[in-house]
Amino acid sequence: MKQLLTMLLLMLGVTALAQKKIAVEDFTEKGTFRQDYLSSLTWMNNGLYYSALEDNQILRYNVTTGASDSILVDGDALHIRISDYEFSNDETKILLLTEQEYIYRRSYTAEYYVYTFEGEQMSKLSDGGRQSYATFSPDNSMVAFVRENNLYYVKLVNMSEHAVTTDGEFGSIINGSTDWVYEEELYLTKAFNWSPDSKKISFFRFDESQVKEYNLQYWDNGAIYPRDYRYKYPKAGQDNAVVEVFIHNLPTNRNVKVKTGEETDVYYPKMQWTKDANTLSLMKLNRLQNRLDIYHVNAKTGGMVLILTDKSKTYLDVTYAHELIYLDNGTQFLYSTEREGYKHYHLHRIDGQLNNLVTKGNWEAEEFVGLDQSGRTPVLYYISTEGSSMERHFYKVDLKGKGKTKLSTKAGINSVDMSKDFKYYISFNHSANSPREISLMSTKKNELVKVLKDSKKLKETAEQYGLSQKIFFDIDGADSYQLNAYMLQPIDMDSTKQYPVLIYQYSGPGSQNVTNGWSGGHYYFHQMLVQKGYIVVCVDTRGTGGRGEKFKKMTYMNLGKMEVQDLVASAKFLGKMSFVDADRIGVWGWSYGGHMSSLSMMTGDGVFKAGIAVAPVTNWRFYDTIYTERYMRTPQENPEGYDSNSPNTYANQLKGNFLLIHGTGDDNVHFQNAVTLQESLIQANKQFDSFYYPDKAHSLYGGKTRTHLYTMMTNWIMDNL
Repeated sequence: MKQLLTMLLLMLGVTALAQKKIAVEDFTEKGTFRQDYLSSLTWMNNGLYYSALEDNQILRYNVTTGASDSILVDGDALHIRISDYEFSNDETKILLLTEQEYIYRRSYTAEYYVYTFEGEQMSKLSDGGRQSYATFSPDNSMVAFVRENNLYYVKLVNMSEHAVTTDGEFGSIINGSTDWVYEEELYLTKAFNWSPDSKKISFFRFDESQVKEYNLQYWDNGAIYPRDYRYKYPKAGQDNAVVEVFIHNLPTNRNVKVKTGEETDVYYPKMQWTKDANTLSLMKLNRLQNRLDIYHVNAKTGGMVLILTDKSKTYLDVTYAHELIYLDNGTQFLYSTEREGYKHYHLHRIDGQLNNLVTKGNWEAEEFVGLDQSGRTPVLYYISTEGSSMERHFYKVDLKGKGKTKLSTKAGINSVDMSKDFKYYISFNHSANSPREISLMSTKKNELVKVLKDSKKLKETAEQYGLSQKIFFDIDGADSYQLNAYMLQPIDMDSTKQYPVLIYQYSGPGSQNVTNGWSGGHYYFHQMLVQKGYIVVCVDTRGTGGRGEKFKKMTYMNLGKMEVQDLVASAKFLGKMSFVDADRIGVWGWSYGGHMSSLSMMTGDGVFKAGIAVAPVTNWRFYDTIYTERYMRTPQENPEGYDSNSPNTYANQLKGNFLLIHGTGDDNVHFQNAVTLQESLIQANKQFDSFYYPDKAHSLYGGKTRTHLYTMMTNWIMDNL
């Protein structure tokens, strides 16, 4: 038996020697592990075609064959580079987005062109300067956009430009777009909406004049003097922008102010028109984010009627849990909430009264896909965690809660893009051991029409490089909680030896890293470490997502406390495994994960030999209002929660080797976080390593930055763990 085991290990060793070795450049520059994808997928009106952007061409695909049958727009022939596009409702015109330049994570400016298919004519949307978020009116006759904090629209019949607002000013007034914190935490950049009859535009007006500025200093690669960039960033407990809601009436050129009430220290996470062109729907969230009110607004008077209120003893996760869909009948709407402990869909009358629960159970109805209203009883299509919190599957159910059917057939993570008539859908599937496969499906019989993309090249590459497969298992966390985890082992692993372990985690509220899905990002960095003889373990602590409201929200008011307890317990759990060297366990993370790795190195009582923190929050007082206060309330209300979970507080307890990395141009988690932690460590006379990336933002991209980063971290790990 021993001889047989030895022979098997030797065979594995020979196989491993034949494997290609991963180089940092493979996943930072060369695209060696790039998956197949469809860019800017858009279903066309008749349901028989969809379009996609490929090689600067917008191609039309026939759903009966899955093959491209025509070029709708050729960017090269027009001498432009197309970044994205949008059809008018009647598909006679198309908006072409070019020369896109990002401001922050989601905001951008661009040059737009209107292309008319009849006559193949192209016109520049505006000569007045770069635009943002250009959008066709429902009647196809106009395009609205934002420029320099003001809202405009263009009449396409003569390309005449009209200003809705004129008081926009950088650092003071924003019309039709959002401020930094709405963009980052509520995922809102475009803050205007056409009414269904194209006669009105609703929009937000931000007054951020009282919001304190943060100053970023850029060195611009050798400029004689650094360049200052100041922008409004509301930190926890500080002033937010005051937001007002307006409705612009195009025929009268008049703005109606919505009567939102005297309380201005609130948020408006969603604004949309109902099926009634005279009724606007508005979500209003209190600053503590534990009460959500849904109002219907009279577009003529600006008066509001309260329709629905949702409350929580902790917080409401508005970016995830609270979707709102108005039915075509004008008498009902669909609303999702975590009120039952898991996210589920409820059907309401238009006055807010509950009709019935559409979905229910100890699982999450995670994502709305579509609502087919062609039959007597509308059918909801959605993505769910039913069956496994580590997978996502595609389901349908009618709005009475009957006829629930699972449509996805493959294990792993499934997402869906449905045709407008719901007769077809494009399925995106991937699992831990199989990269993305994109398939065209027929809904009626749930049959495969054609595999569109199969990531064949990546599958072959993964085999050539001998990528380690994920081994899923449960870890005993603190307080008897079972935590989801997976392990990557060297392919030539010798069970008689002991290996160093590096734990990777993010741990932020509602996040999830441990899924039966193909990974990106740091995954190939981890695979490279595995090839160098390390075991890599990924763990989801308490507070992470996919397991219901109770598990997710138990970290409320004490971000970092339970997560560190779980990470320390995880390290001790792993240290008891016969093939793990308990004296060589490390931890690393980025952003929230960097906060956790820092705190673990300082309060983990030496269980971790080494830790890396990339762009970490080191004191929640330094982070923004919406994210931080959602989970912690304000520093004025919860000073103990802020200070007792700050790495700065425990700098004198640092044990082990520690590497701190940050970009000086980080507009999200400010370089201030790294500076204050470094000063605390210095004054505690603790030795550590640190590195900063000049002018780089939170994601640390640009030129050779990522290649340098992963090379440095690899070398540091090999020297210190």
